[in-house]
Amino acid sequence: MEKVYLTVNEASNKTGISVHTLRYWEKVFDGILVPLRTKGNQRRYSPKDIEIVFSIKKLLKDDLYSTAGAKKILKKEK
Repeated sequence: MEKVYLTVNEASNKTGISVHTLRYWEKVFDGILVPLRTKGNQRRYSPKDIEIVFSIKKLLKDDLYSTAGAKKILKKEK
């Protein structure tokens, strides 16, 4: 059975995005990428968060959008 929530390291391994970049994207895509926080303030990524990470990755790396452009698209979809 697959874990529902992933740690930042597990999310990094699953998406191919570095831990540093995931943390950065959390700031840049404020209100869009919002992983759950534990009482110890550790990030926990839901399946929906992982979907969002893959969407951001596609927009930035494949479609070559700027972070501002990607943010506009993701806000429209939300």
